[in-house]
Amino acid sequence: MTNEAVRKAYTVTIGIECHVQFKTNTKLFSGADNDAREAAPNTLVNHIDFGLPGALPVLNKEAVRLACRAAFALGSEPQKFSKFDRKHYFYPDLPMGYQITQFDEPIVLGGHIDIEVDGQKKTIGITRAHMEADAGKSTHPAGTDYSLVDLNRAGTPLLEIVSEPDMHSSAEAKAYARELYLRMKYADVSEANLYYGNMRFDVNVSVSKTDQLGTRTETKNLNSFKSVEKAVEYEVARQIDVLESGGKIVQETRGWDDSAQKTFSQRTKEDAHDYRYMPDPDLPPIVLEQSYVDEIKASLPALPDDYRRILTEVGLDAKVASDIIAVPDTAMTVKRIYEAAGAPHAKRVAFWLLQPQSDEDEASETTDVQRVDEQLIKLSQMVDDNKLSSTAAKGILAEVLKTGKDPEAIAEEKNLLQVSDEGAIAKIVEQVLTENEKAAADVKNGEMKAIGFLVGQVMKLSQGKANPALATELIKKQLGI
Repeated sequence: MTNEAVRKAYTVTIGIECHVQFKTNTKLFSGADNDAREAAPNTLVNHIDFGLPGALPVLNKEAVRLACRAAFALGSEPQKFSKFDRKHYFYPDLPMGYQITQFDEPIVLGGHIDIEVDGQKKTIGITRAHMEADAGKSTHPAGTDYSLVDLNRAGTPLLEIVSEPDMHSSAEAKAYARELYLRMKYADVSEANLYYGNMRFDVNVSVSKTDQLGTRTETKNLNSFKSVEKAVEYEVARQIDVLESGGKIVQETRGWDDSAQKTFSQRTKEDAHDYRYMPDPDLPPIVLEQSYVDEIKASLPALPDDYRRILTEVGLDAKVASDIIAVPDTAMTVKRIYEAAGAPHAKRVAFWLLQPQSDEDEASETTDVQRVDEQLIKLSQMVDDNKLSSTAAKGILAEVLKTGKDPEAIAEEKNLLQVSDEGAIAKIVEQVLTENEKAAADVKNGEMKAIGFLVGQVMKLSQGKANPALATELIKKQLGI
């Protein structure tokens, strides 16, 4: 059998657990700052995060609101009753000796994520999503015999989203991770910055030749879509090699070495009973009123599927729409322009914004969004009115995005406004036809390719200001065709 034939003999089953960090100002149960990106180690902690005796947790109500938002983004709705539990394990970055999480009654039950791979749509079920406090971070400096613990992350509010084992390829796993990221980003529950670990993926993989699931491994803390894909590919190949060699798969937790593009064993995998779950006696259950849930549902922003529908109405194909949705700020701009000025302007602006912009060209945080939208519409209208060429408009775009300045004023400063004065252009056309008799004769004899050359000469003599469409029309008129 070939390697491919061996691979096809196995059914691959994949489930993903994703930890999403909520964009709250403070931690889940303490008043410490929740933004630890550039903070020095152990500076964003208080008595609750340290687990000092007698310290009592106080639930962050904003985290509950964001969890409810996430529920709707996952195609579900928040549970009216949920509670917190203690998950016991002992590790240096967990000073309490237990993690506060939700075990048997989480805030979200059920839901789904729709993905598309190779043109085929598929629905991935969501088992549950529960709130929990993150642990701290252990580091192991190279060449030393000690470890360091930073508790800045301890107590960070997380939503752990657990999928059904509905994925069967690395491509499906990657597509699911990407769509989950978009849902959380557009629902505005998380900064969703993968570099800073605002979303981390734990990938469970098993292979089997029968209808019974194989023994699974869990590769933890993947922080990019590519690493999800590659970790699945490696783990599938590794497990098949082990089984084909007569070995057995061990249920374990594995890490991902990005530089070597391979997984490695970390520890044997615990079962639920090993954690000795118990209800947290310091925290009352969460009981939600229907009016509270309804209010959150009504305030939910547009989600990726809403943008896919809108961008289809704008006239963009699926690939372009996908590229736009991947950058939420761009998608939101296109949506606003569509609603304010219609599909043609929105489509033109969408293609403009897809062009790479330098850091200096991006809109500043202080720029008035509404004003920038108005100027983008005006810039598009100037192209429609033949006041600007498409090339010139793209050149003005960067300054409009950065400053919100009037595009017509920018065009005047840069001397980019097109000349649509028929009399002025007619004189230039007359000169060009006189100086290029052969090309003029070719056009007159039906060789229309030569007209591009003549228009180019008109543009050259007018220093790029002539309206090309008008120049073409006048050339034909003067040649009597």
